[in-house]
This record gives sequence, C-alpha cells and structure tokens, in this order.
Amino acid sequence: MTGLQILLSVLSGGVVGLSLGLIGGGGSILAVPLMVYVVGVRSPHVAIGSSAVAVGVNAFINLISHARDRNVKWHCAVVFAAFGVLGAAVGAQVGKAVDGAKLLAAFGVLMIVVAMMMLRPRRGGDNPDVRLDMKSASKLVPPLAGTGFVVGTLSGFFGIGGGFLIVPGLVGATSMPLLNAIGSSLVSVAAFGATAAVSYAVSGLVNWSLAGLFIVGGAIGGLAGVRLARHLAGQKRALSIVFSSIVAVVGIYVVARGITG
Repeated sequence: MTGLQILLSVLSGGVVGLSLGLIGGGGSILAVPLMVYVVGVRSPHVAIGSSAVAVGVNAFINLISHARDRNVKWHCAVVFAAFGVLGAAVGAQVGKAVDGAKLLAAFGVLMIVVAMMMLRPRRGGDNPDVRLDMKSASKLVPPLAGTGFVVGTLSGFFGIGGGFLIVPGLVGATSMPLLNAIGSSLVSVAAFGATAAVSYAVSGLVNWSLAGLFIVGGAIGGLAGVRLARHLAGQKRALSIVFSSIVAVVGIYVVARGITG
C-alpha cells in the first residue's frame, strides 16, 4: 500500500466509526464502497472480506460496553447469532462465486434499501422482561432461528454487519425494547463478521493491513462520533435523514458502476 492509500484507509475507517458513534449504525454499509472507490481496492471480494474483519472487531468492542450496561439479552442473542452464523457461512460462499461487478451492483441495491429503512423511526417492543428459557423456547426459538438465518445469509453475502436488519429482526421475534435489541444485535454483528471474515480469509480474500487501518480509524472516529452525538442529541432524526440520503446516493452510484463494470 502507498502512503496515500494508508492515509485514505485510516480516514475512511474514521468515517465508518463516526457514523456508528453518531447515529448508531450505517457505518459498515459504507466500508465496501470506501475501500473500492476511495482507497482503490480493485477486487470487490477483497473489499468485502477486509470490511468483514473490521466490522466484526468494532462490533465486539461496542458489545463490551453494552454488556457492562446490561443491555444484552444473552440467550435470545446467542440463538439468533448461532443460526445467523450458519446463514453467514452460506452467504459468504455464494458471494465469493458471484462476479465482482454484479456483486457491487447488488451491494448498491442493498444500500438503497438500507437508506429507506433508516428513514423509518426505530421502534422497540413492549416486553422488557422477555427471557428465553424452557417455557418460552417453543415460542421464541422458531422466529429467532428463522430470522437469524435469513439475516445472516444477507450479512455473509455482502460482508456487512447487518445491524439495520438484525435490530428489527430481534424486536419482531421477541418484542424486546429497542435498547436491548441494539445491544443484543452486536453479538450477531460480531459473529457474522467473524464468519464472513474466516470464509474470505481462507480463500485469500482479506487484506489484513487494510482491515487493521480501518479498525484504527474506526476507533478514533467512533470516539468522535459519540462525543458529537452528545452535543446533537436532539437532532438525531435530522442526522439520520441526511445520512440515509448520502447512503442512497452512494448506493445509486455503486449500482451504476457495478452495471457498467
């Protein structure tokens, strides 16, 4: 990597971390286009594999904070993540077999869908005491398993954390409050990222130096994002609208570039 690429990698990672700290999501969906169009990674597959490493590590770091605050519904989170890992393994294998240009085009479509999801207000469930045990297993396990597998497949295919899909999936399956869903989702984000990363790494499709630079930049950007969020606490809805618009525009660009090769 050239000196300019190293600098651009850290700065791009900072953008990803800033987004996660500022609005609580959206950063991982930008990682792949940043790697391809800003840093200059020629292979979409390498960009996806490398971003999966960065996403998984950053999710694990954030999970520690949520676990300390007791925001994680561990039993529900583990079941969702376990079936999601199976889906992520399948999705990663399929993704590696897809032509790079077509994969980028599909990724752009996903970005547009995520942008539309971001415009919808996040709502939590009404059951803060939800608990997965022997009595509730027959009711909770099927939706957790099914939703986890589908979301995991998409996550593995595109090499993203999938937080915007996991959070509503957990709420829909268990009716847990939003804060618990966000904290619990990080178990899956870390697991999906690790699964996709291992699959791509085995195939030699991870640039470890690039992933490391994104992690460093993401850590710095995340701290800045959290501090900025405290000052703009009353404007998060406006920030989400602006950010979703950016994601949609970038998605349209990625689709166009993917179609034209």
